[in-house]
Amino acid sequence: MRKNEIILALSISAGFLCVSSSALAKVDAAEAAKLGKELTCMGAEAGANADNTIPAFSGKWLGTPPGIDYKPHVGQHPIDPYPDDKPIFQITSANFEQYAAKLTEGQLEMFRRYPTFRIPVYTGRRDFRYDDKVCDVARKNALEAELIDGGPGFAGYQGTPPFPIPKQAMELLQNTTFPAIAFTEEVTMDIANVQRTGDVFWGRNHLRGLNVVTEPDEVGKPMGKIMAYSLNQTYLPIRDRGSVSSAVEPVNFATDTRLAWNYDPGTRRVRQLPMYGYDTPLSGTSGQMTIDQDRLWNGDPGRYEWKMLGKREIYLPANSYRLHGKDVKYADLLTPNHANPDYLRYELRRVWVLEATLKDGFRHAYGKRVLYLDEDNWQASMSDYYDARGALWQHAFINHYYAFDLKGWHVGNSFYHDLNTGNYVGYNLFQERETGPILNAGKMVPTMFGPEALRQIGN
Repeated sequence: MRKNEIILALSISAGFLCVSSSALAKVDAAEAAKLGKELTCMGAEAGANADNTIPAFSGKWLGTPPGIDYKPHVGQHPIDPYPDDKPIFQITSANFEQYAAKLTEGQLEMFRRYPTFRIPVYTGRRDFRYDDKVCDVARKNALEAELIDGGPGFAGYQGTPPFPIPKQAMELLQNTTFPAIAFTEEVTMDIANVQRTGDVFWGRNHLRGLNVVTEPDEVGKPMGKIMAYSLNQTYLPIRDRGSVSSAVEPVNFATDTRLAWNYDPGTRRVRQLPMYGYDTPLSGTSGQMTIDQDRLWNGDPGRYEWKMLGKREIYLPANSYRLHGKDVKYADLLTPNHANPDYLRYELRRVWVLEATLKDGFRHAYGKRVLYLDEDNWQASMSDYYDARGALWQHAFINHYYAFDLKGWHVGNSFYHDLNTGNYVGYNLFQERETGPILNAGKMVPTMFGPEALRQIGN
């Protein structure tokens, strides 16, 4: 069994599963009372920005908007609730410098290197909200949640980011590790390794995941020890077909570790795998991604020093419905150097900026990484990665959309750009698959994962 085959499936699991350390997280009742008023229930600023280029939060829709024909929990591809929206302006290689204050270092470098790179900017939309139960738990966490064990863990309640009014870096990290995401997900995803010449090398995997902490019956209960389970089957490349892996993700990396197993079709055996993660290359991505880059960040934070850099207004992908439509063809989307901007939607958004710097005495390919967390959903939407010398190396972003069957924001296509080679990875693609992500359909239990489940698949 090739080592890289195992890494590919498990790193997809890690991405689905994840996401001063004294107990200073709790806020007083007066500050918590801002949630649902001047702050949204998730802690975002509810009002518009000074020049109204970021709109006020309306939250007028929960789930499927009126007038949209959508069948939930069956994998229907996303439908755009804003089909008539057009870009209000374009940021290009000719004018990007005038927008530099609202761009990341990675975005600026994309403009410098690729004359065809564009950012189509749309009117901002903040029309979707979370369920009342989720909001209630967020308020309870604001009053009671606190970091434990130096920050990798927290004491609080399941189902929402634990710190809607964050005060320190590790709280930001916990928020993006524990967003309000689907409790079950099943999807067949394509992985495109796009060379600077335009040639594409393909991977394909089938993912099943059970996120324990957002199960409806578990939401609001005290945080337990297990975050999630996953199982991945490899379809492409052909040489890896038949490999199946399963993993269990812990809540607290200070006290527990990931457990993972692999079924090798060559030997027809299941074996437990040693601890994996960090900068181990992610198979199927031409070595361009590491395991802990899935969803921009996941896993054990212990090798880095984390720093909260405050909030900024940044142009980043949001409401990315058109990109994920079933009518989108990979041949049109996957252009050299970067995805076709005609399919992308950027908005000006408020983001929390979280910086990770490698600790002295520790090893990692990335000496620094800077994450940009969308304040409306706490998920990492963009990241810039630097090498051990401090030089900018990669720029990556995720195209999120509000999934009607989830009643929350879901991870869509992501793109990871190697600024040295001109190659990039299109990750979690599903436009040409018969179904998209099947979210919150249920029908998954822990016994469907782990070594015994792998043995049954192999028999």
